Amino acid sequence: MTTRPVLPAWAAATAVLLLSLLAGLTIGSNPLSPAEVWSLLLHPDGSFDSEIFWQGRVPRTLLLLVVGAALAVAGAMMQSLTRNPLADPGIFGINQGAALAVVLAVVVTGRTDLMTYLWFAFAGAAAAAVAVTVLGGAGRPSDIGGPVRLALAGVAVSAALGSLVQTLVLADADAFNEFRFWAAGSAEGRGFPVLWTVLGFLVIGMAMAFGSARSMNALALGDDTGRALGVRLGRTRITVMVAVALCCGAATAAVGPIAFLGLAVPHLARALTGPDLRRMLPVAVVLGGALLLLADVIGRVVAGGEGEVQVGIVTALLGGPVFVLVARSRRVTDR
Repeated sequence: MTTRPVLPAWAAATAVLLLSLLAGLTIGSNPLSPAEVWSLLLHPDGSFDSEIFWQGRVPRTLLLLVVGAALAVAGAMMQSLTRNPLADPGIFGINQGAALAVVLAVVVTGRTDLMTYLWFAFAGAAAAAVAVTVLGGAGRPSDIGGPVRLALAGVAVSAALGSLVQTLVLADADAFNEFRFWAAGSAEGRGFPVLWTVLGFLVIGMAMAFGSARSMNALALGDDTGRALGVRLGRTRITVMVAVALCCGAATAAVGPIAFLGLAVPHLARALTGPDLRRMLPVAVVLGGALLLLADVIGRVVAGGEGEVQVGIVTALLGGPVFVLVARSRRVTDR
């Protein structure tokens, strides 16, 4: 397993993170200079700028950082688990599970406030991950979730849930109106309550992923080699699936589905550090948060002060070419 020097990777990731933090805190409908940001950080004074900064920009920045980090970790673990370089959080049906739960929340309860359907979205994402795990391990309890079976189960669950979502949104105008804004992916209006609600799930999910890194490195050499090295395949794969469900479920519930970040960031981190997950995941955490925050800033700049382009749209536009490059440059296999 080839590796690369860690220091250049950390230097590059840290530079991107600092740039994104500066841009995220200064750029917006009410621009602030770096000096003003520093002053508001140290001495909140209750002014209009201070309220905008602390109630809007700071929680939004922190939420995007942790969501981007979680999606990057989830993408890296899924690519390792399925041995498919094109795997991302959508492959396990998690986005569609969250989407179906959001639509059901609006149809059944009639409520459209964020804090209500956030919990529904998280529950739907977790249920989809459980369904994929069960279907992917059907008939093989001692080897739950082989790479091919997990990928096929994820595609099947995504298709089934997607059809249900379309049926419901076409039948209910309120569900359609709420769903189309949530599905675009946005951090607008997300304050500290949303951040505190999902933070614990994101941290636990990422911690579980880091704890599984050594075992997943062994499984990258093949199932037989992994067994010979003492890895318990079923338990490891279930642990990774739970970690992915926590990361993707909470992230999707908080800001909506974010396309391609979980695909692109692991490839960038792997190019800097090599394939060892123990070295790659920390860099992916930094890059994931930084790049999602930069995508949000780009959405603010492109709109030119007249609203904003949702971050989910920006990541889709930027991530599409990455998907094509990966598909053309690498052979996609399931072993």
